[in-house]
Amino acid sequence: MFLYLLSNHIKAKALSTIIGTYECKVDAKGRLLLPAPLKKQLAASLQDGFVLKRSVFQPCLELYPMAEWNLVMAKVNKLNRFVKKNNDFIRRFTAGVKVVEIDNLGRMLIPKDLVAFASIEKDIVLSSGVSIVEIWDKGLYEKAIDDATVDFADLAEEVMGNINEDGNGIS
Repeated sequence: MFLYLLSNHIKAKALSTIIGTYECKVDAKGRLLLPAPLKKQLAASLQDGFVLKRSVFQPCLELYPMAEWNLVMAKVNKLNRFVKKNNDFIRRFTAGVKVVEIDNLGRMLIPKDLVAFASIEKDIVLSSGVSIVEIWDKGLYEKAIDDATVDFADLAEEVMGNINEDGNGIS
């Protein structure tokens, strides 16, 4: 049993980083065709499926490969549900969560409630978020990037400035 759990943990930790920002279109029914380079990066996850949810901090959606979602949910499941804040967090975090599939051609249907949440119209941006993909309305994405540009240097220093765990000095 221990070896089974260990092998699953190692497989889950072995998720690759998703790279790239892609512009594409979604039709009136919420269907999108993933760009070929992104589909290729997600190929290992196609069989297991994906979870699509509202972002906590931005007006966008987050596409989690199922293995990544399971890692997040393992953390969430450690929360004591008899603590009201934890229970409220779990309810809000999982609000609107949907299991979605990407077919062999790379097509995915975004449910209408999530299209409405993210104000998705026609032009969208798929942006890598390390091990997930953010799905944005193009106009909202450009605004978020423009708004964040002014403070990015300060943010980068605050978030990454003291990280030199391996001693080789990231620059």
